[in-house]
Amino acid sequence: MSIFERISTLIKSNINDLISGAEDPEKILEQLIIDMRSQFLEARKQVAVAIADEKRLKRTFERETEKAKEWEKKAMTAVRSGRDDLARESLSRKSEHDQIAEQYLSQWQAQEKAAGQLKEALTMLNAKIGEASRKKNLLIARQKRAEAQQKIQDTMAGLSDNGAFDTFARMEHKVDQMEAEAEAAMELSGVDVALESQLDALEANQDDALASLKAKMGLAPEPAALPPADEMDEVEAIEAEIESLVTEDA
Repeated sequence: MSIFERISTLIKSNINDLISGAEDPEKILEQLIIDMRSQFLEARKQVAVAIADEKRLKRTFERETEKAKEWEKKAMTAVRSGRDDLARESLSRKSEHDQIAEQYLSQWQAQEKAAGQLKEALTMLNAKIGEASRKKNLLIARQKRAEAQQKIQDTMAGLSDNGAFDTFARMEHKVDQMEAEAEAAMELSGVDVALESQLDALEANQDDALASLKAKMGLAPEPAALPPADEMDEVEAIEAEIESLVTEDA
């Protein structure tokens, strides 16, 4: 099983665990993106290792190829020097490095192909994570919109019930009753004031009528007669004289 197959299996397992927990969709999607990014980082490490192995195999192949060329040059030098024995030994060493280089060449080519595939898969995985993140935002927006619509529907359902409107009707009746009682109290207060004024006026009229009746019957009291003006002047003069005497004695 490849690294990406293992990642896919793990992500599917995490999704099933989250869904079976019946959690909030927003939390599920957030956790899913977190898991995908975590697995992406792990996959990137594995791809980096594969690329490093490919480069190591390439360097080994190039090194063995270079050694084979060096032994070939040594064989040529030995032939020029008339040392066929050394030439044979050099060619034998060259053959060994050629075989090793050929083995590393096949491994390097296979690793190079695998590393390329892994890099492409990693790029695709990163793109899918980006797409999943965008879809997550859209799904969360749809979820919130659905929740808002549900709340509106619940509110409308509550308003369609007569209970709310009955409450308004009761409150309106209560306010009407309070206003009527206040108006009645004001009217009664006005009646009391008017009645009191009427009684006072009636009592005054009765006093005048009684006095008129007594006067008609000759029962009305005679007003006190005032002394003549000259007597009043004399009295005032006497009072002034007494006042002056009291002052001198003091």
